[in-house]
Amino acid sequence: MEEIFEKIQEIIAEQTGKDESEITLETNVKDDLDADSLDLFQIINDIEDEFDISIEDPNSIVTVKDAVEIVEKSR
Repeated sequence: MEEIFEKIQEIIAEQTGKDESEITLETNVKDDLDADSLDLFQIINDIEDEFDISIEDPNSIVTVKDAVEIVEKSR
């Protein structure tokens, strides 16, 4: 889980311009990081590419933990 979280943290930091230290499992991607729908689309796209998965419902990702859990379940 830690390795998945670190990679997702890196992807989100890259897309939002935030520092990785600001991104925790509890971080709300839209509210806490001011990510708009385009940012979210790009983050999801990068996660799908990185982990070779397909995220069916992008709206199911509210927090960073949601993204980590989706990746874990998809493996």
